[in-house]
Amino acid sequence: MDVARRVAIRDHLAGVAHAALGAEHRLTGVSRLRGGSKKGVYRLTFDDDSTAIVYIWDDAENYWPTAQIDKTDSHANPFSHASGIDLFEAAHRRLDALGIRTPRIHLADRSRSHYPADIAVVEDVPGATLEALLQQDLEGAKVPLSRLADALGTMQRHQGAGFGKVALIDNGGISQGHSCEQVVLDRALDDLAEAASRDMRIAGSRDRLEDMVRGLADTVRPRSEYGLIHGELGPDHVLVDRHGHPVLIDIEGLMFFDVEWEHAFLRLRFGEHYRRLHRSGLDEQRLTFYTLAMRLSLVAGPLRLLDGDFPDRDAMTGIAEHNLQQALAFLR
Repeated sequence: MDVARRVAIRDHLAGVAHAALGAEHRLTGVSRLRGGSKKGVYRLTFDDDSTAIVYIWDDAENYWPTAQIDKTDSHANPFSHASGIDLFEAAHRRLDALGIRTPRIHLADRSRSHYPADIAVVEDVPGATLEALLQQDLEGAKVPLSRLADALGTMQRHQGAGFGKVALIDNGGISQGHSCEQVVLDRALDDLAEAASRDMRIAGSRDRLEDMVRGLADTVRPRSEYGLIHGELGPDHVLVDRHGHPVLIDIEGLMFFDVEWEHAFLRLRFGEHYRRLHRSGLDEQRLTFYTLAMRLSLVAGPLRLLDGDFPDRDAMTGIAEHNLQQALAFLR
């Protein structure tokens, strides 16, 4: 590990809280929330029992090994490390303009005057995640799922001038690569090589998997229309407010891309509930190709994360193992 970890405490965040919410709210408690790998996520508690959430973009909060993060591409690679306040603000603006619910921003600050990193203070949305509802209250999940399907439709009908991260496109930038399928192919081959270097089962099937990846990519026809996608929209990245509205979080990866990339991930993460999110008109050949590419990414990525000191190691190991088996199943 080459980065010293720093956990924010109440004294560290008192100035942030004051700047975001004013003197009428006195900060009484700070707790770091589990799950984040790229940024610190903390809940602030105040003397009137109100709460807020703080995002901290800081190397000391980022569990990805720094040697694995390409910081030179200025987001031109659609799949570069999706972390940073610029990506967050651009994504928030775009979703807000479309009427897609995200936590309300109280403060976004790059000045380092309140904390030695870029930070944002946002609404703490009361209620469960959609993941929890799907596990505990299927009936209660029906309305949020239906509304999420509507939100996805709105996003995917919203076309971009090119493919890539919203922050890049908004600034007139152009992404690396000449097509979404070529970018996915390049990434899939890189992920396959990395996974093969870490697991003998993938190594033993590498040639067959590479033939499968290339063969599926060859079936995809060119396209020049790109919808807006979240990129990692699992049910854990959807909060549900007290009115049953879905609230999207972890939005930094928002980009214009093939909508099949979104649906490959939705199908993996929502399982049997995906039928409520499916939309007609998807390119099934593209979806099959992207599903295998996604599986390889979900092997290489977790194994790469485990090079560092990410604390929830069993969960990452489980994700890698499950997707390894699913990738090998393409060969049967």
